[in-house]
Amino acid sequence: MKIRLFLIAWLYLLIPFFFRSGPIARAQEIKPFKNNDRVVFLGNSITDGGHYHSYIWLYYMTRFPGMNLSVQNAGIGGDRVVEMVKRLDGDVFSKHPTVLVTTFGMNDSGYFEYNGSEPDKFADEKVKESYEAYKAMERRYQQLTGTRIVLMGSSPYDEGAVIEGNTPFKGKNKAMLRIVDFQKASAQSNHWEFLDLNQPMTRINERIQQEDPAFTLCGNDRIHPDNDGHMVMAYLFLKAQGFAGNKVAEIAIDAASGKVASAVNCHLSRLKKTPTGISVDYKANSLPYPLDTVPRGWGNKKSQFDALRAVPFLEEMNQEQLVVTGLNGRHQLVIDGEEIGVWSAEDFAKGINLAALSNTPQYQQALGVMYLNEERWEIERRFRDYAWVQYNFFQPRGLLDANNRQAIEVMDAHIATDGWLKAKRDLYARAMLPEVRQAWQDQLDQLVAAIREAGVPRTRKITLVAVQ
Repeated sequence: MKIRLFLIAWLYLLIPFFFRSGPIARAQEIKPFKNNDRVVFLGNSITDGGHYHSYIWLYYMTRFPGMNLSVQNAGIGGDRVVEMVKRLDGDVFSKHPTVLVTTFGMNDSGYFEYNGSEPDKFADEKVKESYEAYKAMERRYQQLTGTRIVLMGSSPYDEGAVIEGNTPFKGKNKAMLRIVDFQKASAQSNHWEFLDLNQPMTRINERIQQEDPAFTLCGNDRIHPDNDGHMVMAYLFLKAQGFAGNKVAEIAIDAASGKVASAVNCHLSRLKKTPTGISVDYKANSLPYPLDTVPRGWGNKKSQFDALRAVPFLEEMNQEQLVVTGLNGRHQLVIDGEEIGVWSAEDFAKGINLAALSNTPQYQQALGVMYLNEERWEIERRFRDYAWVQYNFFQPRGLLDANNRQAIEVMDAHIATDGWLKAKRDLYARAMLPEVRQAWQDQLDQLVAAIREAGVPRTRKITLVAVQ
């Protein structure tokens, strides 16, 4: 019987290899989040310290500003599936998710041994370990009611980038793809949703590396995506939700007749022909998506905006089109008294993408939402560092949530030999107090309320003025 069960388990792992081009390899569409959803992203350090989930939430904050949506980070650095299972009750299910997005594979597949003497044997062992741990997770998920499950194949380990001083672990990403395969099979058999980030991001890396061998979406360690990689992850997730082609707004005006040709996701009023052009009041239902140009997060060197080199996010998901026909010559665009730019009649007839212009009042409003969201991300990170201490250090020692003097003494006995623990000692000394954690939560709640208020679109005065 044990032999039979073992063979069945390994067939479960191997079957996807023979059908990569068939139905099992086609990612299922991920349903868009809905009002009152509580979305939890469970993962390792890529989720813990990463921005992709925050970028996804920012899309919803700006595209659907009236929507009541919560997106929560449940990543912990260094986690494999086996560690995630141990914290499901206290750190994941306790957040009461209506949507639970789960990703793993980077730590599960191991590291240094791929450059050792028996890399294939090591890969087999690590994939088998991950699969067996995942079966326990799968059983817990099958018992959930009222929670949509989304399995997400990990971002890749980039073996192809030329990075000085960093020799890649050859074959590691192949092992990660085997983990992706059993995730796909599980999603299909359980009628869950699935998205693979690994292969699309690998293809992008390989394409750009043909011209720039040092390029990678996966960071200088080949593991942790920089901000551009996280924006690509967000783009792939949002595209799987069907948002490609979803416009911020579209304004079409016939200046010759002084009439509105069309208005998509917006309302136009008080359209007037003036001696030098036209003017109209414009209120969109959404804000343009703001792309940060500053690297944010520990050790990051790239910005969210840098993702535009890799994916057509601007063209597919961030279009605020202003189309004006019937003009002659060049016209200056003015919004709320701010001079935005000058374009020809031909340019206006083709359409100006206002979402690509960071100096419009509506883009500046969206930047306010982005900055508030970054503050929210920073505070949420404190909770993730606190969770790291609780589940990586205290739980194995029987001190989970003890938060007392004994816990501090045990911690202090180990910080001399554990640099990560030492780095989190001060934060834990504060976070162990429930009053501090509540103060942080109050700040988070205030920031989310401020985001919703700041994201409400306003009526803008658009004016076109003829110039010499």
